[in-house]
Amino acid sequence: MTDVAAILGTEADDLLQHRCRRIPTSLIRIPGPGFCETAAAVSDRPPRVLGALRRLYGAGRLGGTGYLSLLPVDHGVAHTAGMVFAPNPVYFDPAAIVDLAVQGGSSGLVTTYGVLGMMARAARRDLPLILKLNHDNQFTWPARYENVLFSRVQKAAKMGCVAVAATVYFGGPQARSELQLVSALFAEAHEQGMATILFSYLHPAAFQEGGGDVIYSADLTAEANHQAATVQADLIKQKQPLWTGGANAFRTGAGHQDMRASDALSSSHLIDLTRYQVLACYAGGIGLIHSGGARSENDLVQSVRAAVINKRGGGGGLLAGRKVFQRPLAEGVRLLHAIQDVYLNPEVTVA
Repeated sequence: MTDVAAILGTEADDLLQHRCRRIPTSLIRIPGPGFCETAAAVSDRPPRVLGALRRLYGAGRLGGTGYLSLLPVDHGVAHTAGMVFAPNPVYFDPAAIVDLAVQGGSSGLVTTYGVLGMMARAARRDLPLILKLNHDNQFTWPARYENVLFSRVQKAAKMGCVAVAATVYFGGPQARSELQLVSALFAEAHEQGMATILFSYLHPAAFQEGGGDVIYSADLTAEANHQAATVQADLIKQKQPLWTGGANAFRTGAGHQDMRASDALSSSHLIDLTRYQVLACYAGGIGLIHSGGARSENDLVQSVRAAVINKRGGGGGLLAGRKVFQRPLAEGVRLLHAIQDVYLNPEVTVA
């Protein structure tokens, strides 16, 4: 088992002993064994969707814990394959991607239509497959942030996927149409018996007026989470917040906010910021999965730190992509296991 405190070093006491006072645990649903049953079973989700969620929550090293460790490999479309796979070209091969997910003990593999089309029959049946329906596509000139539909819900159903995923760039020029499209796709997915995951991001360019790091502001990302829950996302992927008060950086008319969202319901502490994001996900009834971010020189520390913040804030798991597949297989597997060890560790509790 990974020594979480040793990896956190000087931050260990602050991150492991913190208590959320402004939004106590009594106001949210806390992940744990049976989370899928208690949070979703009273909803209007068809029985087959509940079965799909059970498969996700029952798979991999975190099976039965109420937490998820998902492997996302859709970056080759969004950021171009040459950029993301050049550090470790073995992952140009879809078979290697599936192997990483299996050996890494992942709860599920989130990837492209092309990868799943190549491996749908060969993939291990105990590895839940999730089809990413749309992608940002930076292979354009001039570069622009716009999600393009690459596949359809019926294709996911035919390949035996347990879920579909999609991205909406909230606040961008296409946000309304993207949200309408995803809402229709998710309704179709539920009819087909599949769960839904929304990558609920703020538009990187549209929010530049408020500062380059506004996409990490808890108040704005929480609003995106709430809209994601409104179109019946069963899981929400979001960037881990770094600060709050992003709405104050915009001129009047950019959106309506109550100062209490930042002042009374959160603080500058990273776990409190995450707790507010969780509250916006229907008080934790919809699982909040944080993204792992780009690769860095200290990925083990950053990944374990992100998992601790997510878990203690009340989140439901972590997705780690580039940090994992841009390194040799054995190293990627060790990193995934270190992340999962945080959720398996009973001493790392919800704050």
